Amino acid sequence: MKKIILSILVLFLFSYSASAQLMVNKKEYTRADTLRGMLTPLRMCYDINYYHLDVKINMDDKSVSGSNEFKFTATQDFNKLQFDLFANLKIDKIIYKGTEVPYTREFGAVYVTFPKTIKKGSKDSFTVWYNGNPPIARNPPWDGGFIFKKDKSGNPFVSVACQGLGASVWWPNKDHQSDEVDSMLISITVPKDLDEVSNGRLRSVVDKGDGYKQHNWFIGNPINNYTVSFYIGKYAHWTDTYKGEKGPLTLDFWSLKEDSAVARPHWDADVKPMLKSFEYWFGPYPWYKDGYKLVQAPHLGMEHQSAVAYGNQFKKGYLGGDMSGTGYGLKWDYITVHESGHEWFANNVTTKDIADMWVHEGFTTYSEALFTESTQGKPAGEAYLIGLRRGISNRTPIIGPYNVNKEGSGDMYPKGANMIHTIRQLVNDDEKFRSILRGINSTFYHKTTTSAEVEAYIAKQSGLKLDKVFDQYLRYSKIPVLEYKINNGVLTYRWITDVTGFDMPVKVSLTTEEYMLIKPTNEWKSSKIDKSVTMDNFKAEPNFYVRVKKGE
Repeated sequence: MKKIILSILVLFLFSYSASAQLMVNKKEYTRADTLRGMLTPLRMCYDINYYHLDVKINMDDKSVSGSNEFKFTATQDFNKLQFDLFANLKIDKIIYKGTEVPYTREFGAVYVTFPKTIKKGSKDSFTVWYNGNPPIARNPPWDGGFIFKKDKSGNPFVSVACQGLGASVWWPNKDHQSDEVDSMLISITVPKDLDEVSNGRLRSVVDKGDGYKQHNWFIGNPINNYTVSFYIGKYAHWTDTYKGEKGPLTLDFWSLKEDSAVARPHWDADVKPMLKSFEYWFGPYPWYKDGYKLVQAPHLGMEHQSAVAYGNQFKKGYLGGDMSGTGYGLKWDYITVHESGHEWFANNVTTKDIADMWVHEGFTTYSEALFTESTQGKPAGEAYLIGLRRGISNRTPIIGPYNVNKEGSGDMYPKGANMIHTIRQLVNDDEKFRSILRGINSTFYHKTTTSAEVEAYIAKQSGLKLDKVFDQYLRYSKIPVLEYKINNGVLTYRWITDVTGFDMPVKVSLTTEEYMLIKPTNEWKSSKIDKSVTMDNFKAEPNFYVRVKKGE
């Protein structure tokens, strides 16, 4: 039974997606897919600068109502633009300079026509008023939508998770990862006897006089749409400070009141060691202005920026299991570490297209191994990462199709991390490797990027020729196969790969635990070795994620 449960956990983890729909292998994509995933001219004509999302969460009918103000800069002359809102949510009106303006809808796209041409370089704004019932998530966070639960005492416990499916499932916005808003005010109105937590810092709580209170949270940094969130419940709140690389970092903890006694020591065990490890490897926490918050959520977890969602039941590992099978993953809380790691990769460094989501998940899964290395030693970190390979299927590529809002294989978690670890072996200099990780976070600081840009940065900073390495691991389903033969004192070897001209060096051992570097290509190469060496003596250094195959 334990093996069955662990297998289920492995399946869930490595197919981690905020939308079950995205895990369906579509052979054909629809107009709706393109409207959602394509950076069209009607999206490119404006750069979003600021949102003020001002909504009421209605508990009785599980609906949302209110408005969102868009402030933007025109990147070209235009009189029509596209924003996004799921079709089941009703638009009451769109106001531009005090007047209603016309709009049309096509699936989740909304086209607004302005009464005059908005000139390139000008700053302007409009406000969308809307209401409706966002879908209720069936299995959050893997499928997106609102989450309405109760705590043990029967109090409302409410939140949202929408990665992949899109933030437009519950609020109107330019729902494309390529354009992050520069700052944002989130005003969430909830019953006055409940607490509400969102991203950023709390500016005020206003009694609305109708049994509801409005909680106003300001985000002073760029933020990706899918991590904009809220948490509603009966919360306990406490604070702390971490002495980080950029000075004092405020720490805010929000657990349900009924769980605060167990939450305090549990979170204390991991949060500061995690921040110390990640600042060492990745650079300063990216959101000092907004602080770090860890918030108990009615779902497993999500990387909601500066308000990390936690739902791991205050257990070590992943709901009490170790994804690596080594035991090292039971020394810390998986959700605290993994979702906080996303503050660097996903929230700080965000890909323009969800097809490149391996950048988010591969590096963040690698952060788990680095945290293990920081707290338990380098051999433990290596063993943990190697153990995660048992969750890799190698059936489909980890980069998905572009412009249709479709991610690649769930292998992006452990396979992406093991590719990064293989590159670390090629760099063969841990301080240089650390400078590359920190450099990614400083070069793409608060920016959106692409897999190609990240690949090029790593190659340039490492001084290595890595294009074929990235292509094989990211754009094909199979990993490199090192085929070898040993006959009468001669070792013969080659790579079997999808990529032509694949020439990645690899360390191998013939008789002992000492490894030597060889440089295979797709063509057979030969070396003289001791005649006592047999086929069974040959193996690749385990930190290289490759498969070894005996030749015929």
